[in-house]
Amino acid sequence: MCPVQHESPGDTDDRVLLYTPEFVADPHHAYREMRDRYGSLVPVDLAPGVPATLVIGYATAVRILNDPEHFSADPRTWQETIPKTCPVRPMMEWYPAARYNDGAEHARYRQASVAGIDGIDLHTVHSTVEEIAVPLINTFCEAGSADLVTQYAFPLVLEVLNQMVGCPAEIGERVATGMAMRFDTVKGAQGMEMLKVALMELIGLKRDQPGDDVTSRLAQHPADLDDVEIFAQLMSFYGAGFEAQRNLITNALLLMITDDRFRFGDVLGRNLSTTDALDEVLFNDPPMANFCTTYPRQPIEIDNVWLPAHQPVVISLAGSNNDPKIHGNNNPGESRIGNRSHLAWSSGPHTCPAKTVAYLTVQNSIDQLLDALPEMQVAVPVDQLPWRPGPFHRAMMALPVVFPKSPPLHLT
Repeated sequence: MCPVQHESPGDTDDRVLLYTPEFVADPHHAYREMRDRYGSLVPVDLAPGVPATLVIGYATAVRILNDPEHFSADPRTWQETIPKTCPVRPMMEWYPAARYNDGAEHARYRQASVAGIDGIDLHTVHSTVEEIAVPLINTFCEAGSADLVTQYAFPLVLEVLNQMVGCPAEIGERVATGMAMRFDTVKGAQGMEMLKVALMELIGLKRDQPGDDVTSRLAQHPADLDDVEIFAQLMSFYGAGFEAQRNLITNALLLMITDDRFRFGDVLGRNLSTTDALDEVLFNDPPMANFCTTYPRQPIEIDNVWLPAHQPVVISLAGSNNDPKIHGNNNPGESRIGNRSHLAWSSGPHTCPAKTVAYLTVQNSIDQLLDALPEMQVAVPVDQLPWRPGPFHRAMMALPVVFPKSPPLHLT
């Protein structure tokens, strides 16, 4: 069999469009159709006229993520061919951060980022989340209804990250707004500018008034990062932390309040936990659905497909996790309780360095809410929940819930 070519930027007839409302509404149906038609490597368009290959095979994804010799994280050759007005360019263009580099530069940036993150005291995560969550819950617990995206997950994760990074609330609001515009690929360039101005203000503040926070540790690291390099590491931290964590909170809450296994116990009488729900969501519906982009250094044949040099190869974390080949005779949609072999944190040299603190933050955030309001129900049919645009994340616009009215909480 002759290898297939994935190098026809002008030919969109055979490419799957990841930017359409139809894909956003039901990506799992799209992944199944892709697999039946193409196998593990799928020709896609990330935006009009932006071809890429989407990896939906688990073994193929692991191979690519662990092969930086052939699959570079550096997009600079590719982005020279992409207009600055392209809606996905702000998400994909090069910055001096670990995510966009290989070799010695990657090691330099990653060491600084890891040092900044490792300075976070994990023993304080519970109390930090509680101090932020309780006042938020008190703003809606007496109303009997809430939108868990805008009234809980968004402000909670933002304030937790602001405290870890040492960011004042006003700057943090601009960071969050710019980051959301970037991920939604709607006014992405404007969002990128807002994000950069806000984080540069933060860096200047921490140069003058250092503290016990991620930004100060980056500024003081022996790697001697300049302001643009610190900005790039912070952008990655907020991007992974803010978007992924708030989406993981809401995706896991949706599962827990609609699936009887988490409300009444499974067939063996076990009442499944928040960690069980997180494991299942990270497998089935990870918040970063299509990410971890690499660029072949030269044309390369993978799974009988020729991938062109420097064209994006995007790992579908959602599609690869649900590859039937890794589940034997089981339905890929079945429970993944206790199984953490998913790719939601990536794999290889670019594995997320903040997964422990992120997991703790999300788990505590969910526990605080469900302990306070255990009888929540989704206020609309699940198939009517709105999802945000963009090919990269799996993120709800809103998660409206109702519950018995409850008196305000008191901090312990």
